[in-house]
Amino acid sequence: MATRRSTKKTPAKSNVSKEELLEYYREMLLIRRFEEKAGQLYGMGLIGGFCHLYIGQEAVVVGLEAAAKDGDKRVTSYRDHAHMLACGMDPNGVMAELTGREGGYSRGKGGSMHMFSKEKHFYGGHGIVAAQVPLGAGLAFADKYKGNDNVTFVYFGDGAANQGQVYETYNMAELWDLPVVFVIENNQYAMGTAVKRSTKSPSLWERGAAYGIPGEEVDGMDVMAVKAAGEKAVAHCRAGKGPYILEVMTYRYRGHSMSDPAKYRTREEVQKMREERDAIEHVREILLQGKHATEDDLKGIDKEIKAVVNESAEFAKDSPLPAVDQLYTDIYAAEIPQEA
Repeated sequence: MATRRSTKKTPAKSNVSKEELLEYYREMLLIRRFEEKAGQLYGMGLIGGFCHLYIGQEAVVVGLEAAAKDGDKRVTSYRDHAHMLACGMDPNGVMAELTGREGGYSRGKGGSMHMFSKEKHFYGGHGIVAAQVPLGAGLAFADKYKGNDNVTFVYFGDGAANQGQVYETYNMAELWDLPVVFVIENNQYAMGTAVKRSTKSPSLWERGAAYGIPGEEVDGMDVMAVKAAGEKAVAHCRAGKGPYILEVMTYRYRGHSMSDPAKYRTREEVQKMREERDAIEHVREILLQGKHATEDDLKGIDKEIKAVVNESAEFAKDSPLPAVDQLYTDIYAAEIPQEA
């Protein structure tokens, strides 16, 4: 049976090295600067369709990737650019895909929501809410079948947590002891409805108790707390004990997508989170107060990151659009019978 743990957040480990802190800072800053640039390109009309930015949530994926090892898999929803960068995918290829260019990971045909990397074990990016959850269980089943100790991270949001296929997947994952970490990225608003208006559950992770799945709530604005919880979750899975649920409490600063004016919350609320709880600023303060880095050191990192992001934008602009004769390649299509 599941252990109904308290909702006390997992504390961050104190024995984090200077090198680790700098790496977390660098990776979170890369995600933020990349997403800011993507927002600019969207405004310029270079990115079409939907574009969901991850600004504010950077500590979630960076912390969990710090707990992963080679061979582990990840699958997520449409707010996915950060997950790609965090697992080591090339910013050039990600930005080119966002702009629909041939140099993108899906050759310019997938866009923001649908790109993949077999080499980095990144399986999407999926536009249908919660559809990635059963797919993630399938990835975990493959590893269990092969007898290795790999783990699959399945990311979904608080809105997706109300979808029925999530609970069908919970049931199957626990029955088969699948090595899967279900990560609920609770940014509190789903598409635009506050959690308190969409569910009576005091927490989302505790729903796993009905299926015998343990879990916990984590402070998603603290990268070290996320890493500590991630290490605990993957150890549970690698030991053959089945799935684990992490409800990571985070916050997005932008709207649900670029077309969302986010009028369902106040500017004061967003500003308060930025000023008091920002994940990047938290690590920055630790680095400065612990004399692990100087202001000039951090400015240098920001300059390097901006150069990487600017290069990705230029690469995307220079990459050609997919050729017309490629319209029907890389797809599955049923043969259409000819009329008699």
